[in-house]
Amino acid sequence: MKLMIARALALTTLLARTTTHVQSFTPILHQSVLSRSIVQQVRLPIPTILLFKNTAIRMSTAADTDAKKRVLVPIGEDSEEIETSSITDVLTRFGAEVVVASVMPNLVCKMSRGLKICADVTIEEASKEEWDLIALPGGMPGANHLRDSEFLVEMLKKQQEQNKLYGAICAAPAVVLQTHGLLAGPGATCYPAPPFRATMADPSDDKVVVQGNVITSQGPGTSLLFALSLGEQLYGRDQADRIAGELLVER
Repeated sequence: MKLMIARALALTTLLARTTTHVQSFTPILHQSVLSRSIVQQVRLPIPTILLFKNTAIRMSTAADTDAKKRVLVPIGEDSEEIETSSITDVLTRFGAEVVVASVMPNLVCKMSRGLKICADVTIEEASKEEWDLIALPGGMPGANHLRDSEFLVEMLKKQQEQNKLYGAICAAPAVVLQTHGLLAGPGATCYPAPPFRATMADPSDDKVVVQGNVITSQGPGTSLLFALSLGEQLYGRDQADRIAGELLVER
């Protein structure tokens, strides 16, 4: 009986502390049915804490935004998932605020090998913001969807006009950048397949090519090098070398 009473008291204390914790974070919760339910009925402390952690990450403050470089990664149906994840993962390690935007009607996109990725925003929503870097994954016909997005093309042209960074990998340099006159000139690289290379002037065999504010790369196997190069343009060589070492990538 004493043991049962002790357990009951411990549980009551835990719930009281958790309720206080929940109430202190109530202002940052999304006003959803799930959030309101958790605030009103605290029954599972661990999932509740995880929800708060994720919510806080998504809701960056103005001060956080000013301190971080902002990176946009557009995706569509059949975009390449290795390239998409490499770009988002590596640039997050640099400290960038990375946002994935769907050029499709839906946020959830099925990638070229079947992986489903839920974008953060639509490309129309993203077009209303300023970006330090826009980085395009490849994949086919994913690159075609990026090419045909009017919002994305206008954003890339704006980056070009303002001399701000943008890059593309795999099929995207040929399908998107070359199509819209967004390459920096001869010598860019892309996936080494004749149909893509034939569209570009003097394509390079290098894994990653940096031409001013335009960065291009070859494909899934070079996606970590591509992402590290993007990070170097934003944060400098020393930071890129440090993160490459942590990832065990030789540059």
